Amino acid sequence: MTNNDILRRLRYTFDLSDDQMMEVFKLADYRASRAMVSEWLKKEEDEDFQPIDDLLLATFLNGFITKNRGKKDGPSPKPEKYLSNNDILRKLKIALNFQSGDMLQVFQLVDTKLSEHELSAFLRNPKQNQFRKMNDQYLRNFLHGLQLKYKPK
Repeated sequence: MTNNDILRRLRYTFDLSDDQMMEVFKLADYRASRAMVSEWLKKEEDEDFQPIDDLLLATFLNGFITKNRGKKDGPSPKPEKYLSNNDILRKLKIALNFQSGDMLQVFQLVDTKLSEHELSAFLRNPKQNQFRKMNDQYLRNFLHGLQLKYKPK
C-alpha cells in the first residue's frame, strides 16, 4: 500500500474535509496547505499527484492521535522518518483508543482471522523475538474494517 492510499482511506473513513486534514497536520506542528493536501489525495494517474513520504504520513498520524486523544504535556512527538505497516497499525490503535479486542473485531468485519497472539506480535517492538512484520494485506484489511465500522453502508 502506498502512503497516499492510506491517507485517502483515512480521510474517507473519518469524513475529513480539506480544512480538517490541514488542522490534523497543524496539531502535529506542520503547516500543510490546501494545495498540498489536494495533491496528496489525488490518484496516481492525475498529473498534479504528489506522493506523501513516510515522515509526512507519520506527522499526519501523530496529529490524528492528538485530534482524538488530546494534546499531551511536553513537546510533540517527533515523526518517524520511516514508517512500517506495524507502526501505522500502532498509531491507529492509539488514535482510536482501541484495545486488542476492538482491533480483532475490526479484522473480523472483513473476515480476517487473526488471533490475539498474532495481533500482539504485530504491535511488539521489532527488537523482540515475538515481533512479526505486518504485510500490506493485513493493513489493507484493517483499514477496510475501519471503514465498515465507522462508515457503514
